[in-house]
Amino acid sequence: MLTSIEQEVLDGMLARRPDLEACVTPLLEAHAALVSAYETDGTLYTCGNGGSAADAMHIVGELCKSFERRRPLSPRLIEALEAQPFGPDLVRHLEAGLRACTLGLNLALKTAVENDSPLRDMAFAQELNALVRSGDVLLAISTSGNAPNCRMAMAVAKAIGATAVALTGPSGGAMGDLGDIVIRAPGDSTKVVQEAHATLWHTLCLLVEARFYPEMRT
Repeated sequence: MLTSIEQEVLDGMLARRPDLEACVTPLLEAHAALVSAYETDGTLYTCGNGGSAADAMHIVGELCKSFERRRPLSPRLIEALEAQPFGPDLVRHLEAGLRACTLGLNLALKTAVENDSPLRDMAFAQELNALVRSGDVLLAISTSGNAPNCRMAMAVAKAIGATAVALTGPSGGAMGDLGDIVIRAPGDSTKVVQEAHATLWHTLCLLVEARFYPEMRT
Protein backbone atom coordinates (compact mmCIF):
# COMPACT_ATOMS: atom_id res chain seq x y z
CA MET A 1 0.00 0.00 0.00
CA LEU A 2 1.48 3.32 -1.08
CA THR A 3 1.22 6.43 1.02
CA SER A 4 -0.45 9.43 -0.60
CA ILE A 5 2.97 11.00 -1.15
CA GLU A 6 4.30 7.86 -2.81
CA GLN A 7 1.24 7.72 -5.04
CA GLU A 8 1.93 11.29 -6.14
CA VAL A 9 5.48 10.25 -7.09
CA LEU A 10 4.19 7.31 -9.12
CA ASP A 11 1.47 9.37 -10.79
CA GLY A 12 4.08 11.98 -11.71
CA MET A 13 6.21 9.34 -13.43
CA LEU A 14 3.26 8.04 -15.43
CA ALA A 15 2.23 11.55 -16.42
CA ARG A 16 5.69 12.11 -17.87
CA ARG A 17 6.21 8.60 -19.20
CA PRO A 18 2.90 6.79 -19.83
CA ASP A 19 4.85 4.20 -21.83
CA LEU A 20 6.26 2.88 -18.54
CA GLU A 21 2.90 1.73 -17.18
CA ALA A 22 3.82 -1.92 -17.81
CA CYS A 23 6.79 -1.45 -15.45
CA VAL A 24 4.70 -0.28 -12.49
CA THR A 25 4.02 -3.68 -10.90
CA PRO A 26 7.68 -4.82 -10.73
CA LEU A 27 8.76 -1.30 -9.81
CA LEU A 28 6.45 -1.40 -6.79
CA GLU A 29 7.71 -4.88 -5.93
CA ALA A 30 11.26 -3.51 -5.90
CA HIS A 31 10.06 -0.61 -3.74
CA ALA A 32 8.50 -3.03 -1.26
CA ALA A 33 11.69 -5.09 -1.13
CA LEU A 34 13.75 -1.98 -0.42
CA VAL A 35 11.37 -0.75 2.25
CA SER A 36 11.54 -4.15 3.93
CA ALA A 37 15.34 -4.13 3.76
CA TYR A 38 15.65 -0.64 5.22
CA GLU A 39 13.17 -1.39 7.98
CA THR A 40 15.47 -4.23 9.10
CA ASP A 41 18.74 -2.25 8.83
CA GLY A 42 19.55 -3.70 5.42
CA THR A 43 21.52 -2.46 2.44
CA LEU A 44 20.96 -1.94 -1.27
CA TYR A 45 23.78 -3.06 -3.56
CA THR A 46 23.90 -1.92 -7.18
CA CYS A 47 25.94 -3.03 -10.18
CA GLY A 48 26.18 -2.58 -13.93
CA ASN A 49 28.58 -2.01 -16.81
CA GLY A 50 29.30 1.12 -18.83
CA GLY A 51 26.35 3.48 -18.71
CA SER A 52 24.62 1.09 -16.34
CA ALA A 53 27.60 1.35 -13.96
CA ALA A 54 27.10 5.12 -13.99
CA ASP A 55 23.43 4.55 -13.17
CA ALA A 56 24.41 2.18 -10.35
CA MET A 57 26.58 4.91 -8.80
CA HIS A 58 23.96 7.61 -9.35
CA ILE A 59 21.35 5.57 -7.48
CA VAL A 60 23.64 5.28 -4.46
CA GLY A 61 24.20 9.03 -4.57
CA GLU A 62 20.46 9.67 -4.41
CA LEU A 63 19.99 7.33 -1.45
CA CYS A 64 22.96 8.15 0.79
CA LYS A 65 21.93 11.79 1.19
CA SER A 66 18.86 13.95 0.64
CA PHE A 67 17.34 13.69 -2.85
CA GLU A 68 14.17 15.81 -2.74
CA ARG A 69 13.21 15.56 0.92
CA ARG A 70 14.58 16.54 4.31
CA ARG A 71 16.66 13.86 5.99
CA PRO A 72 16.76 14.79 9.69
CA LEU A 73 19.17 12.97 11.97
CA SER A 74 17.81 10.82 14.76
CA PRO A 75 17.76 12.41 18.24
CA ARG A 76 20.09 9.65 19.45
CA LEU A 77 22.69 10.46 16.80
CA ILE A 78 22.39 14.18 17.45
CA GLU A 79 23.10 13.64 21.13
CA ALA A 80 26.08 11.41 20.40
CA LEU A 81 27.55 13.79 17.82
CA GLU A 82 27.34 16.77 20.14
CA ALA A 83 30.00 15.20 22.33
CA GLN A 84 32.39 14.72 19.39
CA PRO A 85 34.85 17.05 17.63
CA PHE A 86 33.03 19.19 15.05
CA GLY A 87 29.81 18.02 16.71
CA PRO A 88 27.71 21.20 16.34
CA ASP A 89 28.70 21.61 12.68
CA LEU A 90 28.00 17.96 11.91
CA VAL A 91 24.62 18.12 13.62
CA ARG A 92 23.79 21.19 11.54
CA HIS A 93 24.85 19.80 8.17
CA LEU A 94 24.74 16.00 8.16
CA GLU A 95 21.73 14.28 6.60
CA ALA A 96 20.34 10.84 7.32
CA GLY A 97 21.12 8.29 4.63
CA LEU A 98 19.65 5.10 3.27
CA ARG A 99 22.40 2.47 3.18
CA ALA A 100 23.54 1.72 -0.38
CA CYS A 101 26.75 0.53 -2.06
CA THR A 102 27.87 0.19 -5.68
CA LEU A 103 29.87 -2.94 -6.47
CA GLY A 104 33.11 -2.69 -8.43
CA LEU A 105 34.45 0.63 -7.16
CA ASN A 106 37.18 -0.90 -4.96
CA LEU A 107 39.90 -1.25 -7.59
CA ALA A 108 42.27 -3.11 -5.27
CA LEU A 109 39.64 -5.79 -4.74
CA LYS A 110 38.38 -5.80 -8.32
CA THR A 111 41.83 -6.14 -9.87
CA ALA A 112 42.89 -8.77 -7.33
CA VAL A 113 39.89 -10.90 -8.23
CA GLU A 114 40.45 -10.40 -11.96
CA ASN A 115 44.14 -11.26 -11.61
CA ASP A 116 43.86 -14.18 -9.20
CA SER A 117 40.71 -16.03 -10.26
CA PRO A 118 40.52 -18.22 -13.37
CA LEU A 119 36.78 -17.47 -13.54
CA ARG A 120 36.19 -14.32 -15.54
CA ASP A 121 33.56 -11.73 -14.61
CA MET A 122 33.24 -12.72 -10.94
CA ALA A 123 34.48 -9.52 -9.29
CA PHE A 124 30.95 -8.28 -8.47
CA ALA A 125 30.07 -11.69 -7.07
CA GLN A 126 33.16 -11.85 -4.85
CA GLU A 127 32.58 -8.39 -3.41
CA LEU A 128 28.91 -9.06 -2.84
CA ASN A 129 29.66 -12.40 -1.19
CA ALA A 130 31.79 -10.58 1.38
CA LEU A 131 29.20 -7.92 2.15
CA VAL A 132 25.61 -8.98 1.49
CA ARG A 133 23.27 -10.31 4.16
CA SER A 134 19.97 -12.10 3.99
CA GLY A 135 17.21 -9.54 3.56
CA ASP A 136 19.37 -7.10 1.59
CA VAL A 137 18.61 -6.11 -2.01
CA LEU A 138 20.76 -6.26 -5.14
CA LEU A 139 19.76 -4.09 -8.11
CA ALA A 140 21.61 -5.31 -11.22
CA ILE A 141 21.30 -3.12 -14.33
CA SER A 142 21.82 -4.26 -17.91
CA THR A 143 20.11 -3.09 -21.10
CA SER A 144 20.56 -6.53 -22.68
CA GLY A 145 19.90 -8.45 -19.50
CA ASN A 146 22.77 -10.78 -20.31
CA ALA A 147 25.78 -9.30 -18.45
CA PRO A 148 27.66 -12.29 -16.94
CA ASN A 149 29.11 -10.31 -14.02
CA CYS A 150 25.65 -9.06 -13.06
CA ARG A 151 24.22 -12.56 -13.34
CA MET A 152 26.95 -13.95 -11.08
CA ALA A 153 26.21 -11.27 -8.50
CA MET A 154 22.50 -12.11 -8.72
CA ALA A 155 23.30 -15.79 -8.13
CA VAL A 156 25.24 -14.90 -4.97
CA ALA A 157 22.44 -12.63 -3.75
CA LYS A 158 19.82 -15.35 -4.18
CA ALA A 159 22.01 -18.00 -2.52
CA ILE A 160 22.50 -15.81 0.56
CA GLY A 161 18.86 -14.78 0.84
CA ALA A 162 18.94 -11.27 -0.60
CA THR A 163 16.40 -10.11 -3.17
CA ALA A 164 17.82 -9.98 -6.70
CA VAL A 165 16.23 -7.20 -8.76
CA ALA A 166 17.07 -6.93 -12.47
CA LEU A 167 16.55 -3.72 -14.44
CA THR A 168 16.80 -4.72 -18.10
CA GLY A 169 15.57 -4.01 -21.60
CA PRO A 170 12.27 -5.35 -22.96
CA SER A 171 13.37 -8.96 -23.41
CA GLY A 172 14.79 -9.34 -19.91
CA GLY A 173 17.58 -11.55 -21.23
CA ALA A 174 19.11 -14.18 -18.98
CA MET A 175 18.76 -11.85 -16.00
CA GLY A 176 15.01 -11.90 -16.58
CA ASP A 177 15.01 -15.64 -15.90
CA LEU A 178 17.18 -15.27 -12.78
CA GLY A 179 15.77 -12.25 -11.00
CA ASP A 180 13.32 -12.36 -8.09
CA ILE A 181 11.96 -9.09 -9.49
CA VAL A 182 12.48 -8.04 -13.11
CA ILE A 183 11.76 -4.55 -14.44
CA ARG A 184 11.75 -4.74 -18.23
CA ALA A 185 12.11 -1.24 -19.63
CA PRO A 186 10.78 -0.55 -23.13
CA GLY A 187 13.01 0.57 -25.97
CA ASP A 188 14.37 -0.54 -29.33
CA SER A 189 17.95 0.62 -28.75
CA THR A 190 20.43 0.93 -25.89
CA LYS A 191 19.98 4.69 -25.58
CA VAL A 192 16.19 4.46 -25.44
CA VAL A 193 16.28 1.69 -22.83
CA GLN A 194 18.76 3.70 -20.76
CA GLU A 195 16.48 6.74 -20.91
CA ALA A 196 13.68 4.59 -19.49
CA HIS A 197 16.05 3.16 -16.87
CA ALA A 198 16.87 6.65 -15.58
CA THR A 199 13.18 7.44 -15.10
CA LEU A 200 12.51 4.13 -13.40
CA TRP A 201 15.37 4.16 -10.93
CA HIS A 202 14.88 7.85 -10.16
CA THR A 203 11.26 7.01 -9.34
CA LEU A 204 12.34 4.08 -7.18
CA CYS A 205 14.67 6.35 -5.21
CA LEU A 206 11.92 8.95 -4.83
CA LEU A 207 9.43 6.35 -3.62
CA VAL A 208 11.78 4.97 -0.99
CA GLU A 209 12.79 8.42 0.21
CA ALA A 210 9.13 9.47 0.45
CA ARG A 211 8.36 6.43 2.62
CA PHE A 212 11.00 7.23 5.23
CA TYR A 213 11.36 11.01 4.86
CA PRO A 214 8.06 12.53 3.70
CA GLU A 215 8.88 16.21 4.30
CA MET A 216 9.95 18.15 1.22
CA ARG A 217 13.02 20.38 1.38
CA THR A 218 12.31 24.11 1.41
